[in-house]
Amino acid sequence: MRGKVGIVVVDYQLAFTEPRYPLGGAPLVMRGLENTARFLKVARAHNVPIATCFTAYKTERDMPHWKVAAVRDQFRLDHPSSALDPQIYDKDYDVVVCKFGPSIFFQTPVVPYFIKEGVETVIITGCNTSGCIRASTIDSFQWGFRTIVPEDCVGDIEEGPHRVNLHDVGRRYADVSNADNMIAYFKQSTTLKFQSARAHVGQVERGVQALKLFTVIQNVVVASLSLKAEQFKQQSHGALGARLR
Repeated sequence: MRGKVGIVVVDYQLAFTEPRYPLGGAPLVMRGLENTARFLKVARAHNVPIATCFTAYKTERDMPHWKVAAVRDQFRLDHPSSALDPQIYDKDYDVVVCKFGPSIFFQTPVVPYFIKEGVETVIITGCNTSGCIRASTIDSFQWGFRTIVPEDCVGDIEEGPHRVNLHDVGRRYADVSNADNMIAYFKQSTTLKFQSARAHVGQVERGVQALKLFTVIQNVVVASLSLKAEQFKQQSHGALGARLR
């Protein structure tokens, strides 16, 4: 990874994670949800910027020409399926946006947020791999971010499109990894930062000890010079007295 890392969580809303909805509960999506949830816990503990989104519209008139009937019928701002799944959402931490197209970056404040945070590498999680994940990955790439897609943190309704699209973005735009590697990276980064901090503290401590030693030596030298000056003064007075007599 390069520089500071940011994470996007794309469309893990109830429409995709609750089996009672037409597009909800697909095995790959549920696997992605579970892995993303445990990954985000580690990321938040390391103060990683996280942007989460859901897709919803006021009416069918303000949505694009979706060919998916369930999106046209249910993806409304006031529909319960638009709520974010609580497993991946922390209202006190995450930045949340409502998106209107496939990409989390399209006409949303996510890019300015990441720029403000100094993000250079973006990790993409969410669903669906062949749609919104692919679009978000390409946009991340186009915005100049180094992009990583953990394979087991994204999901699709069907396995075929999931595999094919990961293979394609992996050879063009992004690095394909997994949740365990991402978690290990953050934990290792913390260890390295801790070791670096300890090394810095050690350097400071050694500097303090050196300064103390220098001060002791300086005091000894000053005392020695003072003693020699006093002796010279006494000798000079004695010699002068002898000549006067």
